[in-house]
Amino acid sequence: MLKINMFSAADSVKGQGVGSAYLELMNLLRTRLSDEFDVSVNKYRRVDLTHYHTINFSYYLSTFLPHRGRKVGYVHFLPETLEGSVKIPQPFRAIFYKYVIAFYKRMDHIVVVNPTFIPKLVVAGIPEKKVTYIPNFVSRDEFYPVDGQQKVALRQQYGYDDHRFTILGTGQIQERKGLFDFIKLARNNPDLQFIWAGGFSFGRMTDGYAALKKVVDDPPANLSFPGIVDRDKLVDYYDMADLFLLPSFNELFPMSVLEAFSTGTPVLLRDLDLYQAIIAGDYQPAKDYDEMNAQLQTLPTDEVALEHWRQKSLAAANRYSEEHLAEIWLKFYQQQAKEG
Repeated sequence: MLKINMFSAADSVKGQGVGSAYLELMNLLRTRLSDEFDVSVNKYRRVDLTHYHTINFSYYLSTFLPHRGRKVGYVHFLPETLEGSVKIPQPFRAIFYKYVIAFYKRMDHIVVVNPTFIPKLVVAGIPEKKVTYIPNFVSRDEFYPVDGQQKVALRQQYGYDDHRFTILGTGQIQERKGLFDFIKLARNNPDLQFIWAGGFSFGRMTDGYAALKKVVDDPPANLSFPGIVDRDKLVDYYDMADLFLLPSFNELFPMSVLEAFSTGTPVLLRDLDLYQAIIAGDYQPAKDYDEMNAQLQTLPTDEVALEHWRQKSLAAANRYSEEHLAEIWLKFYQQQAKEG
């Protein structure tokens, strides 16, 4: 049995996609691969593999210690993807960005959650042969669709209008997520019901904090900010929604989109280039605010289109399911142990 140690602080800050991805993988290893791997977390024991989920400095120092086995790094972000998320003043920003790449270079192998990262890592000096793409996934035991009657019951439970077309967005409240467009869409579509489930995970360090906090504290009447929702309750919000909308300007491989897919919720996204490599054809694209707004003028009354995207979501969920990813992680860890 292979011994693997996870170094991770991914779940220390609530409301992060990185934390969700880490918890999903840990659950997969416990439930589907427990006979294959002996997994520990943040332990300094002799192992065959060490999988680094976050880039804490103490973890970087651990890479110089003996008995780490093969060192695998999980790349959930690149320095440029932090722009619009967290405010880091110079010169600290430049130092931190260099540290991020130095951490990745300390790894024997890298796992990326989006294949568009690979050429950027190569430019940074990491050989392509040391990089593997493995997508995020979600458990269908935790994120699942419900019928119309259950949808109405959930809206009543959480205090939302039973029959109003409902649009959900989730994630950290920050400029990068396109929150200002989401707010503008709510203001310009008063007949629709908007919910954003998420909060300021990094407090005042969040880019655009002051302006966003003002709206969160006093939103339009048809826009609700329930805050950071515990993961075991988040499925209720997807199941309440008629449409999932993520207007982000910059993303990695958003767990929120996979969660929406798994609940069979139709998905509308700002059409980012990186989505083309992973989920092209699985969502309704919109290039900018005007196209998103135009979609919201027609989709609420277009049952044919909604059903089309509902089926696309369910089909995508099959590709990014636990069953499929369990096979991929099993082969990956076994191969890394051989090379170690």
